[in-house]
Amino acid sequence: MEEELRAILRVLNDMNDRRSRLLNAFLSGVLRGIGVMLGFAVIGTALVWLLQPIARANLPVISDFLAQVVTMVQLRIQ
Repeated sequence: MEEELRAILRVLNDMNDRRSRLLNAFLSGVLRGIGVMLGFAVIGTALVWLLQPIARANLPVISDFLAQVVTMVQLRIQ
């Protein structure tokens, strides 16, 4: 029982500590950003990998769309 009370007091003290809360919020934001970045990289890579055979098949509608996307990206880079 005494250990539980100490644990509760420790949690309450941590909640009142501004520096600890700011550090926790900062770290959770950084980790969330890294997770979004990695998830986007994996999904984007998988999407490009899956679309390559479609582009090579030279389907009229999809190939034209992909060609426009590539052109827009190249123009944006310049």
